[in-house]
Amino acid sequence: MTRQELIKNIEFKKSVLCVGLDPDLSKMPESFSSDSKGVVEFCKGIIDATAEHAVAFKPNLAFFESLGQQGWEALAEVADYLKKFPNHFSIADAKRGDIGNTSKMYAEGILNKMRFDSITVAPYMGKDSLEPFAIQGKWAIALGLTSNSGAHDFQMKRMQDDRYLYEHVMDSYREWTSPEQWMIVVGATRSESMKKIREQLPDHFFLVPGLGHQGGDIKNVLKSGSFRSGQGVGVLINASRSICYAGINEKYAQAASKEALRLHEEIKYYWPR
Repeated sequence: MTRQELIKNIEFKKSVLCVGLDPDLSKMPESFSSDSKGVVEFCKGIIDATAEHAVAFKPNLAFFESLGQQGWEALAEVADYLKKFPNHFSIADAKRGDIGNTSKMYAEGILNKMRFDSITVAPYMGKDSLEPFAIQGKWAIALGLTSNSGAHDFQMKRMQDDRYLYEHVMDSYREWTSPEQWMIVVGATRSESMKKIREQLPDHFFLVPGLGHQGGDIKNVLKSGSFRSGQGVGVLINASRSICYAGINEKYAQAASKEALRLHEEIKYYWPR
């Protein structure tokens, strides 16, 4: 999916909602089998129930990998199912990052073979670990400033010039990456920092986790994260657990749809004018 296609889909639907697919066997309704088949059916149900309100889906690979070989087969099946929703941006939440030849293999498997639109990556091994993900027609989504408390361990360390480490990383993104095929992860609970990052990277899309259980605020995210050029809403706001586990029984899909609708309505209410 191209940048212009993504912007068009967002503007048409007046939504920036990304639904995270985190199939946790311990939280799924008891009606689903505790195996890869159950995971696939659960994910399909969430996709069907929320597609009307979402513009993106983000399977978290950890929840699939935990099942071993069957988990990879389940992920491939979910990836194939997402192709039935061509107007929805697909994100493989893998957070890969390694030396160049290894990153090349990650990119080949997840972006080309599984045909995800994008993959999340970690930048801390440097430029050569990111370059293999710059594949024509695909996206990479690089970690910027995350919502977890551990962000203070490294990302928010002061450097000699009194700037945070993450600010230096943003400078590198501006140099190394094109907004035509790169996004940046910026946590929803970091709205003040998001303003600064938007100044550093005026044209990059932000993937914004931390909504719902982590306390992110849609109004602040839309205000802080929108493109400074006024050419669109430059964020994808992710919600995972709050949607996937909005209901705890066989009516899980209806509950997920209701929560996705609520978030969509809130997004439309605060849509930048």
